[in-house]
Parts: sequence; structure tokens; C-alpha cells
Amino acid sequence: MVLVIGIDSSTQSTKVEVVDVGDGTLVASARSPHPATTPPASEQWPTDWWRALLDCLAEVDHHLPSVEAVAVAGQQHGLVTLDESDQPVRPAKLWNDTTSAPQSARLVATVGGEGWAQWVGSVPGPSFTITKLAWMAEQEPDSLTRTVRIGLPHDYLNYQLTHRWVTDRGEASGTGYWSPESGSYVDEALRAAGVDPAAFVLPRIANPFESIGSVSHPDALQLGLSPDALVAPGTGDNMAAALGLGVGPGDLVMSLGTSGTAYAVSNDPTSDPTGLVSGFADAAGRFLPLICTLNATKVTEAVRSLLGIDYDEFDALALSAPQGAAGLTLVPYFDGERTPNRPDATGALTGIRTDVTRPQVARAAVEGVVCGLLDGVDALLDCGVRVHGRRFFIGGGARSAAFRACLAALSEHELVIPSAGETVARGAAVQAACVLTGEQPATVAERWGLGQGYTVEVPEPVGEPVAEVRARYRNEAATR
Repeated sequence: MVLVIGIDSSTQSTKVEVVDVGDGTLVASARSPHPATTPPASEQWPTDWWRALLDCLAEVDHHLPSVEAVAVAGQQHGLVTLDESDQPVRPAKLWNDTTSAPQSARLVATVGGEGWAQWVGSVPGPSFTITKLAWMAEQEPDSLTRTVRIGLPHDYLNYQLTHRWVTDRGEASGTGYWSPESGSYVDEALRAAGVDPAAFVLPRIANPFESIGSVSHPDALQLGLSPDALVAPGTGDNMAAALGLGVGPGDLVMSLGTSGTAYAVSNDPTSDPTGLVSGFADAAGRFLPLICTLNATKVTEAVRSLLGIDYDEFDALALSAPQGAAGLTLVPYFDGERTPNRPDATGALTGIRTDVTRPQVARAAVEGVVCGLLDGVDALLDCGVRVHGRRFFIGGGARSAAFRACLAALSEHELVIPSAGETVARGAAVQAACVLTGEQPATVAERWGLGQGYTVEVPEPVGEPVAEVRARYRNEAATR
């Protein structure tokens, strides 16, 4: 049996899947937590990610001698800085660290949304790596002086595995200083952030599905990985999920976890000067226009906790209320927001009357998160992204009956809930398989049966019309 490993290094944990290249069977899996973070200042030591990965490999060590390729997918945007000894200069600032909001505003004001869209296909909000670099240049210049290498979380893990400073176009497209259209770093963007491009080593951009080397770290080899095991370029988490679903042009992916994302594979690059749509690249040589909301299931978790009920009770309450929650609207900007870019915004619950009920509150929380995500989908469509195929719903929110029903109802489209749970780790495994076999991802996805699952139909409406629910949400959100 020939095996590959897909790795998902996320904000909360590292997940590893050991997969049979032949038919995609999940042979083994493991998970190890990362230290918790709390926005707006959200940071982790990169060494913790490496320790978590080694812990996962130790759990599946009896399979490691049969592993012939490995790929790492990581949380996007995080800023990793290494010194001349390849040690982290400081904790990595993660994607959901919004302390660089002032620097983001300065960069956009200086260059303009149109300028940034032309440079890199995206307008850099506080999540983008370049704003964190600008923050570091202003707030910790001594730390920046000690920095030799600048990269992202998955770049760091690639470096640990192979001692090669390499990334892929999907990850690079989330930095704010690399252009998906031209395929090159943009020195002007770095200079705008107060950074000298010549002063640092940036990762080489690997071609899709090339091997960047083989496993060389002594700790990984001691656990049983072969020195002949190939290491794929890796990619960002959303790019990996697209591989793990077998997504093609015309398909839409909507994900609700700690954050919410919606993206589609496109044959053409996008550039949105409003900053709502990020013009990312994918991991297969195409493009992945994407929107991201900062607040998703953590909003419903907060409301569930306030109501003092468990997950099943929360779902039942939300489903028992009519569509529109009898006029109750929840704006879910609990920790500021990324789409739209309002880092200092707060949440709101409006339309409360003396006859308010617990089911209405639960329904309003779910619908608020869904409406925020669907406004992002509308931004994708306004940017010229064509959606005419499957609409996938993934992430922790897809396990909620209330989220499934509300998303199908308010989007007015049926949803596909994939049977594979860990789409990011599975997508990394797809990339590893492509590097090993030379096959295209669509071929691997078809053989492995990826993208299959069950369908959620659009429910019969009970309550307010969809247009009224979404319009009321937009009106309330505009005031935050």
C-alpha cells in the first residue's frame, strides 16, 4: 500500500490524515491542539506548530515507513519571521490578529484601493501579511532588523521538513506583496509598508505539483518518515480545501468555522478595488477569488452559551422559529469584521420586543452569520465570478441542522454537504498524491470520490420572504 500524508495546520490545531493513494481510503488520522488565541492580538509561536505536527506523526508512526509524499496546508496570512539561526524572532501574528488595522488603513489611503488591486489583486485588510509587516516596522523595528526570513505558517513547516524556504502561489497570494496575475513579488508593495525587499529572504514560489525536496528533519525521520518521502509545495487552507473537494470552475464553496469563507475556482484573475473580494491564486495554476468574514460559528457559540443550552437544543430552538426571527436581527460583528473591513465594529441585536423568545434569538444568531456570508457571495458575483455548478457547504457549521437549513433557505439554492470531514487535510493529501504520481488533481479527486455527499434541499419558507430578511440585515449592518 502506497500512502501519502495531508497536514492541516490551522489556528486551533494540527490535523494529519494518512491516505491510500490508490483509492483515497483514510488509513489513520491524528490531531494536536495549538495554544488558544484571542483577537485582536492573536499570536502563536511557530515552534508550537512543529511540536504539534510531531505529536500527530507520533500517533500514526506505524504507517510512516509506507508514506511516499507529504503536503502541508496552513492558516493563511500569518507573519513568520526567522533570524540568522532560523529561529523565530517573535510569535507569529495570525490571520485574525487585527492590531495592524491602523497600518492597513494607512496603506490603503496611501496607495488607494485601485492601486493595490492592480499590484496584487487584493486590497490589504488587517488580516493580510503586509499589514503585519508594516505594524512590525513601526512598532518593533529592532525585531525587524533581526529578521532574515519572512514567510507564512505553512512555509515554516515546509522549512522544518526540508530545510528549503519555499511556498506556493496560493499562499503567496494572501501576503499582499505577491501578484497572482504576474506571478512575482511586488517590491513597491513592500516599500509602501516600510520594508526593504532586498533586506530579507522571501520564499521561492514553487510550481504547482512540483516536489520541493524530501523529508530531512532528524525528528521526523526518527519517527519513521523516509528520507525519500517527497514534500509537496503545500498551500493555504482554503486552496487545499478546494483540492479536497475536487472543485472546478463554476463551483462555489461556503465554509463556516471560526470564520466564514466563500470562494470559487476561476480561470481568470480578479481585482476588486473595494477590498471585499480577495484576488487569490489557487494551488493548481488557476485563481481563487475569496471573501472572508471574521465572525461565524463563534457568534452562535456565544449566543448558545448565553442561552445556557447545548448544541442540539440550540439547533432545535433556531429551527422552531420562523424565517426572519419575527423581526429580530443580529449583526454578528462581535470581534470587528473583515468583510466589510470594520475592525472596530461591534455586534448588535435589534428589533427586540417584550414578547421576544429564546427561539427568535437563536434563529437571529444563525441568520445573522448566514446573511453576512451571503453578502460576501454577492460580492464575488459582482466581481464577475461565475457560479453555475455545485454549492458546497463545509466547516463546523455544516454539522448544524440550523445552519444547513438557513443557508439553503436564504441562498435559495440546494447545498452539497461533502462526506469527507477534513477537507483541508484531504486536499493536502491530494496535492501530495499529484506530486507522487504526476496526475492532475481532478483525476485524483475522481478516483477518491471527493466532492460527494448528501444534498440539502431549499426548505419551504415559513416566515418572512428571503428578500426582506436580507434587506433588513443589510440595513442594520450598515450602521455598525
